[in-house]
Parts: sequence; C-alpha cells; structure tokens
Amino acid sequence: MSLSLVRLLHLASPALPVGAFSYSQGLEWVVESGLVGNEAAAQAWIGDALRLALARCEGPALIALLRAWRAADAEAVRRLNAEFIATRETAELRAETLQMGYSLARLLRDLPEIPQTVREALTGPREIAFPTAWAAAAAYWQADEEEAATAYLWAWLENQVMAAVKLVPLGQTAGQRMLAALSPEIPGLAQEAINRADGPWENFTPGMSIASSQHETQYTRLFRS
Repeated sequence: MSLSLVRLLHLASPALPVGAFSYSQGLEWVVESGLVGNEAAAQAWIGDALRLALARCEGPALIALLRAWRAADAEAVRRLNAEFIATRETAELRAETLQMGYSLARLLRDLPEIPQTVREALTGPREIAFPTAWAAAAAYWQADEEEAATAYLWAWLENQVMAAVKLVPLGQTAGQRMLAALSPEIPGLAQEAINRADGPWENFTPGMSIASSQHETQYTRLFRS
C-alpha cells in the first residue's frame, strides 16, 4: 500500500478535525419540510447531490486545484479558489466551505512535515475554500487524481449519509445500505470530475440552494447548514 493512499484515507476520515460532521448542506431542511422522510427518499436526495453538484462542480474544482498546487502556480490557486467560493450560492454554503477550509489550512500549517512554501501559500489568501486546502495536502502527498477525487467524493457521501441517519432518523443498517447502493457510482463520478476539471463546471442544483436558504431561518436545527 502506498503512503499517498494512507494520506488520502487520513484526509477522508471523519476524524479529520474540520467540522464536516456539523453540516448537512440543506438536508436538515428537506427532512423538516417532509420532502425526505424515509430511506429511499434520503438516498435519492443524496444521490442526486452527488451526481449533479459534487461530480460536476466541487470535484472538478478539487482536481483543478490539485493540478495548480502541483505546478506551484500560486496565481492559478488564487483564481480557482475565488471561482469556487463564487459557486457557493447561499450564506451557509459559503460559510461552510470557508470554515472547513480555514480549519484544514490551520491544521496543515501545524504539521511539521508540510514544507514552508505550502504553509505560506495557505496563509496568504484571506479566504480559503475547503477544496483548496484539501487539494494542497493531496498534492504535497502526491495523490493520484483518480484516488484523490474518489476519496473526496466518498468523504462527502459518508458525511451526508450519517447526517440522514440522525435526521430522518434512520438506523445504522439503513445508512450502510445507502452507502452500499451509492458507492459503486463513485469511480465513474470521480472520472467525470477529472474530465470536467478544465471546465465547464456546472452547479445548477436549485433544490439544494432552496433547501440551504430555507435552513438559514429554520427554527430548530442540529446542523450548521
């Protein structure tokens, strides 16, 4: 087993201290509204988000940023970081990527093995999106593009399924069934993300945007988005 794969498992781990567990990306509102109330509906919602948002926008952004970090192209990193932040359509989605990006960048700056040039690059931008910081670590640890995209999509899927287990609520077995049903799509979606890295990115997911906007004023909440 290569060390780069071990490092990717580290980055994809729920134990990574960036606060991913505290976000549902609008899922909490669709459960509250009654649009998602069982395992089948939760799987459909999460699957659509994985295919239409992650594979077409966030995944391609990650790969483009990975390439920019590998090339030590600071200007491209800044541009891609700003472009990705601009795709966050609501206050909560924007706050989420910036908080997680800040937390991961701070963690990487505290790791002695990360070279000074990378630390300085992570210190420069006033706002750092989560894919930007994640790609910096993946590039330094020499992760393969396909493996990086796969790990990133898996981490997102696992977090969303665990959110559904808490919110609907569902049993742990139902959560594992959803992971088993959706995970076979990840290799193909990872390849789609790689193919789209140079553009165009697509982020037309009005349902997620509406859910996220509604969540901002939801009366009772377990999650931050």
